[in-house]
Amino acid sequence: MFSNRKIILIIILLVTLSVTAYVLLVVIPARAARQTYEGAKEVAEDFRKAFQFTPEVKINRTVILQQQTPILELATVNQKFQHQYNWTNTWMNSKKVIKISGTMEAKAGFNLNEKFTIDIQGAEATVTLPEPKLLSIEPLGDITYEDENGYWNWVNNDDRSAALNAFTTDAREFAQTAALVNDARSQMETKITSILQAHGLAVTIRYDGTSTVIIPPAP
Repeated sequence: MFSNRKIILIIILLVTLSVTAYVLLVVIPARAARQTYEGAKEVAEDFRKAFQFTPEVKINRTVILQQQTPILELATVNQKFQHQYNWTNTWMNSKKVIKISGTMEAKAGFNLNEKFTIDIQGAEATVTLPEPKLLSIEPLGDITYEDENGYWNWVNNDDRSAALNAFTTDAREFAQTAALVNDARSQMETKITSILQAHGLAVTIRYDGTSTVIIPPAP
């Protein structure tokens, strides 16, 4: 038979084991979960302040916060430039020309209808986002026309509409070949890195799974 002293020791041991198990299985995981969630919220809030939208945030591949995009596109670079274009039309060897010039504004950035996610695992964050692209190009209202009529092929209003469409298309092609899209990529990488490194994270940036940029943690 057990003595009273042994019974008391067994009871103390069982209570100690129960408390230890509760702390290990319930208290610590719950505390870690709260800390993980709070950390994810802080990262998401920093992105919201910087970009006016919240990306999807994952911790160890588990979604903690869903993506929230009140805007459909995120323009990170705006550029204004002067553009010129000569529209021509020839009829019965009679050529008419409309010379168009004016200021265009181009915007490059990201389509937020596509996934923008941050997956945090330990001290590393992997950001997946769409490739940057030219989002829009618009004339700024100072378009000028210089008409040159042919002998019997004269410029009319329909010609000016066609010329303006061709002018805009040519300006778009020019903007797409300029450094605008690359600038949008570079600026986004800089902002993303600044935010995540402030949380002590190394950063990997992936664009639609086609290219990857690995950025080491801040010293």
